[in-house]
Amino acid sequence: QVQLVESGGGLVQTGGSLRLSCAASGRTLSSYAMAWFRQAPGKEREFVAAIGRTGDSTYYPASVKGRFTISRDNAKNTLYLQMHSLKPEDTAVYYCAARSRPGESTTTFGYDYWGQGTQVTVSS
Repeated sequence: QVQLVESGGGLVQTGGSLRLSCAASGRTLSSYAMAWFRQAPGKEREFVAAIGRTGDSTYYPASVKGRFTISRDNAKNTLYLQMHSLKPEDTAVYYCAARSRPGESTTTFGYDYWGQGTQVTVSS
């Protein structure tokens, strides 16, 4: 079983950038497809980005494509989310998630392990 801890959240102005990290422990990160989700107050958790086990395949919704980049360093057991051109609507708690089953997924049901989240606030 893998444990996930996110970091790197904070307060940033519109148009700014942040890089989130997700450190994995307990099992090697390369065993899992990984993803980032976010949840704003009063809203459902939504998909932000996913990456395959080797990093060769990535997936994004239209809302963040071209602004966010997911990457992983399996040697460091760490997942990243680089965010540029941030908007107030990006404000949310951001969660990393790990999938032990084959393939990747863009839904919360497709992931087996979750971190505790890190807050990202974008001021207008």
